[in-house]
Amino acid sequence: MKKLIIEKFPRILKNKKRLEEKLEVKISTRGKEIIIDGEPENEYIAETVIEALNIGFPLEITFLIKEEDYIFEVINIKEYTKKKDFTRIRSRIIGTKGKTLKTLTGLTKCHFELKDNLVGIIGQPENIKNAQEAIIAFIRGSKHSNVYFYLEKHQIKSIIDLGLKEPKKKRSKTF
Repeated sequence: MKKLIIEKFPRILKNKKRLEEKLEVKISTRGKEIIIDGEPENEYIAETVIEALNIGFPLEITFLIKEEDYIFEVINIKEYTKKKDFTRIRSRIIGTKGKTLKTLTGLTKCHFELKDNLVGIIGQPENIKNAQEAIIAFIRGSKHSNVYFYLEKHQIKSIIDLGLKEPKKKRSKTF
């Protein structure tokens, strides 16, 4: 049994039935406290999904955490800078009309959300590392072009052949 204190409480209540069905847990509430009851693995996944919902991710994206083995990471802006102008740092991460976040999403294949001084990332484990490094670089003041170049250079290449196919036999040329 896990207990969480949530700020976006109405959002969780509205989707309580869907969360219980998808995550295979029982969710009960008391004040702003949410109690999750179920199998330990399901409780952990439900806790992660609810934390992602609390940061502001859409419900369908949070369900990726369970279904497609995505992971959820949170970066606290305060841990990576001594500056006090957090509004400016958040603005650098979001970009003009959200352009920086869209570009980051395209380059890293991860989903991003900002809430206060937290940046939430949902993505596959191999892509999360690059996404985290990009966000930290923006927080520390790196130029956008340098971060984009880094991400393009360090793209994760998808593995096409897992070694399960038999190698093609070479045909000998006969005249």
